[in-house]
Amino acid sequence: MAQKIEKTDAEWREELSPAAYQVLRKAGTERPFTNDNMKSVDGVYRCGGCKTELFSADTKFESGSGWPSFTEAIDSGAVELKSDRSLFMKRTEVLCASCGGHLGHVFDDGPRDRGGQRYCINAAALDGGA
Repeated sequence: MAQKIEKTDAEWREELSPAAYQVLRKAGTERPFTNDNMKSVDGVYRCGGCKTELFSADTKFESGSGWPSFTEAIDSGAVELKSDRSLFMKRTEVLCASCGGHLGHVFDDGPRDRGGQRYCINAAALDGGA
């Protein structure tokens, strides 16, 4: 189970870039195709808020959506899934299990030969992505 990290809004605002704060703490979404600074560190993508390991570079794929896409989390306990009915849609939100930061959404339109899931993640939510 992930160790929970709790900080005040002021602490998050001071520590995060404006783009990372908007995505991670306010559940924002960056515009597609706007963030090409997606380098993994040692083959691992980490949470931009707390540096928890979230996704392996081995599970990353090009979805054409304009956001980094992965077929699965690095560990089932690394992320939490939550029903999201905002914007008049039914979606599943992906959150960092450690700090509760909004990462993106998961959809069932990923590669069928790799489980069929597409974790559509904001680059600004990942370490090195903003």
